[in-house]
Order: sequence, then structure tokens, then C-alpha cells
Amino acid sequence: MHVTDATEQERLVASPWGGGQSPFAVGWPKLMMWLFLVSDTLTFAGLLAGYGVMRISLGRWPVQGGIFNIWLVGGMTFILICSSATMAVAVAAAKSGDRKRVTPFLLATVFGGLLFLAGQYYEWSHFIHEGARLFSNPWGVPQFSATFFITTGFHGAHVTGGVIYLLITALRWARGRIQPESIEIAGLYWHFVDLVWVFIFTLLYLI
Repeated sequence: MHVTDATEQERLVASPWGGGQSPFAVGWPKLMMWLFLVSDTLTFAGLLAGYGVMRISLGRWPVQGGIFNIWLVGGMTFILICSSATMAVAVAAAKSGDRKRVTPFLLATVFGGLLFLAGQYYEWSHFIHEGARLFSNPWGVPQFSATFFITTGFHGAHVTGGVIYLLITALRWARGRIQPESIEIAGLYWHFVDLVWVFIFTLLYLI
């Protein structure tokens, strides 16, 4: 009886679901990042869904093309997509053991993020100069500027946090204090920020 119990216990421990190991071979830091991204996805989804419901219920909305500089925002979007590419190269280099390529591509990603933030600063400055405030604007729909400032501001805060995160990650990598998994985790966050912007760009600026 004791032999059977011992054998069963050994079988459970050896199983991925027996405890002591991740059943999906995902480390704790990466799992925590995935959980954070899932919760953040729900937050952004709530913001964009609320924007859609409000816009439909109002029945009128300013024409974005006459207010926003679409070429500027398109350029910002292109820069952010390119930064996703450099982040992917950094992750691939870390996984393949090419340590020397990781830091330059992380810094290139940071540079892309800074360019995006500079574009957003210029856009906000122009928008405010035109008379837009959080709950008022010259175009007759107060919710228009409110959704713009809240949604793009929330995303901009994520980009700012991502830039700081990548700078710290690059420094720690250069000093040999982290493993390739840390680069991959940073990449998950940055790709998420880029993907969210694609939805914001489409819904707030184009449609």
C-alpha cells in the first residue's frame, strides 16, 4: 500500500501539473507580465468601447481629418511599428546568445519610443493651442477632447514607462545581471504598447 502511494506521488511530481513546476513551462516573471498585460488589455478595451458607445449615442462627432495632422500621427505610428521590429531583433539576439547586438537594438527601441513621445507632445501642444481642454473644445462636442486626452494620455504614460523600463533593462543587460528571458519579457510589454496604439490610431484618428 505504501509502495503504491509512493509510486503515485512520484507520478504526480513528475507530471507538469503535480506542483513544483510551471505546467506551461512559463517562468514566474513572464507569467506575471502576461497577467499584467491581460488586465491592461481590459482597461484599454474599456476605454475604447466607452469611446465607441459614447460616439454612437451622441450621433455627431467632429471630422478628425480637419483637426488632427494625420501625416504626423501616421509618422508616429510608423515609428512605433519600427521600434517593435528593433525590439524583436533584440529578443532574437538575446535568445541566440549574440549578446553584443542586444543593447544597441534595445537603445534603438528606446529612441523610437522617444521620437513617438516627442510627436505626441507636439500634437498635444497644437491641440491645446487650438483651444481644446479636457471638458471643452471649439468643435462643439466636449467628449471629443476628453476621450482624446484620456486615451492618448493613458497610452503615452505606458510608452513613457516602457522607455524607462527598456533603459533599465539595457543597463542591466550590459552589466550581465539579467538573462535572455528578461529581454523577452520587456519585448512582450513593448509589443503590447505598439499593438494598442494601432487600435487607438484606427478608432480615434481614422474612423
